[in-house]
Amino acid sequence: MHQKFILASSSKSRYKILKNAGLNFTQKKPNCNEEDIKKTINRKTKPEIFAKKLSYEKARSVSRQKPYANKIVLGCDTVIYHNGKILDKVNSIEKAKKKNQVSIRKGTPICLNGSKVWENYEKTHVKIRKLNNSEINTYLKKTGKQILSSVGCYQIESLGPNIIESIKGDYFNVMGLPLFNLLDYLYSKK
Repeated sequence: MHQKFILASSSKSRYKILKNAGLNFTQKKPNCNEEDIKKTINRKTKPEIFAKKLSYEKARSVSRQKPYANKIVLGCDTVIYHNGKILDKVNSIEKAKKKNQVSIRKGTPICLNGSKVWENYEKTHVKIRKLNNSEINTYLKKTGKQILSSVGCYQIESLGPNIIESIKGDYFNVMGLPLFNLLDYLYSKK
């Protein structure tokens, strides 16, 4: 088995992915202000740099805490990119109606004692089916306001397959983190 690690994320979907994979980990909410970090990054920055920076700061914030000394800490952050722009979560169902195909960029570094020891960057493209207004309204009515917690306004593990036409890349990356590359790293460190 691999070494136990800390997941520096409060994400339920990331927790579920790792738990279902049978991994030995604990979950700790990062001790950093994501909005403050975003302010230090130029919004025109390449999405991979944006994702790597946010995920690194999350992992580092937990890794530097005394209780987690000498323990590996996995950070993760998602950046949704569309038409040359990094997208944020929307705050209304009306804005959710305007989402369509997106690229998901995910940074997943591992830190030890505040320093990065491994990093993965994954890009996955999600294409949303062409939907008419009635289909969009029905989908958003079924999902409710909880869909606003997802930057892309869909959740692959829930009703998302009803509106997704195709995925190019890692399915688990769409759900929350690129599992296969993480497993390669963890099992190489037995």
